Amino acid sequence: MDRIIEYMLEEDEGFGDITSEAVVDEDKTVTAHIISKDEGILAGIDIIKEMFESKNVQVIFNLKDGTKIAKNDLLMCLKGDARTILLLERSALNLLMRMSGVASAADYHVNLVNDYDVIIAGTRKTLPAIGKFDKQALKIGGADTHRFSLDDMVLIKDNHIASVGTPLETLLKAKENVSFSKKIEIEVESLKDAVGCVENKADIVMLDNMSPKEVEEVLEELIKLNIRDNSLIEVSGGITAENIVDYAKLGIDIISLGALTHSSRSLNFSLRILED
Repeated sequence: MDRIIEYMLEEDEGFGDITSEAVVDEDKTVTAHIISKDEGILAGIDIIKEMFESKNVQVIFNLKDGTKIAKNDLLMCLKGDARTILLLERSALNLLMRMSGVASAADYHVNLVNDYDVIIAGTRKTLPAIGKFDKQALKIGGADTHRFSLDDMVLIKDNHIASVGTPLETLLKAKENVSFSKKIEIEVESLKDAVGCVENKADIVMLDNMSPKEVEEVLEELIKLNIRDNSLIEVSGGITAENIVDYAKLGIDIISLGALTHSSRSLNFSLRILED
């Protein structure tokens, strides 16, 4: 993550901040505030604090990750070299706004299903290179991170199955070749495949793009066969704020939403240098 932050700063700086170098006196010390122009859940402030401090900018005050914020809230107070603060400004704000937007989306969806015993999880549908920041934001917002990377667990999806044969064949092949220490999840699209994979004790069976009625039919069949407890049941695909409760109330274990990261709106923050 440190390397990614360094790249962000290098990309933004180019061959130098010619504006600040032209108009801001060298060694000018200023105080600056980062202010919220939005409401939601703050995420990434600890990372931003380290970013400024690593460049010898003093952080006098900052709120904590997970804090509920409103418009005009003071998020951070800084003191240091003006040119340095201006150099860091956009990269710091961009990351802070992005992470806070993801955390706010996670918090919103988690609260929608508070009355049900279900986990809200993200997916790997994150922005390239900053996936770990997105995952951290999900956690701050109260959602489960799901996989951080491909080596976390086995997750058999449609293209894996298309390369092998049937869902059950693919599951059994994974069981033969994967360490006991790794969980195995498989994505299915039909009642038959769901039953077969639960019978063969996949750790997690993901019901992909099924309607609430179809999910209910799967659960009823698993209960009828007395195998419901063999596997965790996850649903994903086509789930929105409008229909999430329809899924949660069925008694599933996990709801995963790519929209928490691929479609969340960044919150709006600004940095203001105070007048002398």
